[in-house]
Amino acid sequence: MASLAIGLIDSGVAGLSPAWVAASRGFVAGPDGEVRAIAATDDQLGHGATLAGILLAGAPGSRLLNAQVFSRTLSCSAAQVAAALAWLLEQRVHLINMSFGLREDRPLLRQACARALGEGVTLVAAAPARGEAVFPAAYAGVIRATGDARCAPGEISFLDTAQADFGAHVRAGGTNVAGASVGCAHVSALAARFLAANPGSSPAQLRAWLIGQANYHGPERRV
Repeated sequence: MASLAIGLIDSGVAGLSPAWVAASRGFVAGPDGEVRAIAATDDQLGHGATLAGILLAGAPGSRLLNAQVFSRTLSCSAAQVAAALAWLLEQRVHLINMSFGLREDRPLLRQACARALGEGVTLVAAAPARGEAVFPAAYAGVIRATGDARCAPGEISFLDTAQADFGAHVRAGGTNVAGASVGCAHVSALAARFLAANPGSSPAQLRAWLIGQANYHGPERRV
């Protein structure tokens, strides 16, 4: 199985073996909105570190590329995400996990995602199970992932709804991070395992394989 390079755009990482974190970079927006690349700092929120643990546990042997856009809060600009995407493409990643959603559709972000997809990079982004669409999950070609309370660890659901494509386990053991962010990371890890074992696979092949792995089909039915 080939070593896969996974990009993580989030709040950073901490306490992980440097052997698995191939490179790190931070992206901050100034008062004028201009984005600067800086040295990444330790994760102050525990969000990115939790997701990194899920990705590396679910896709053993992968290399992690850490693009930090959150610092004290889970808030960032579309320009920061676009800059992080551009840097990750320079690092030649195969898959990028984005466990967040922005409310506004920004041309800069849309173009950055289109470029990544055009270069054959798999994009997985968090989406709400219900409600309005968020970005980048709503862009064509991006795998929309959320949490699904039906799914145990290692399980996946094929939702095929207006909001999301796939769902997965909503919790990360020993942390308070939960929900769509965690489900997204679990879907990314599963996709990464397939891509590592099947280099050169098309998006359609990956999607078909994920559907074939699904333990549940259709949305959750809450009563």
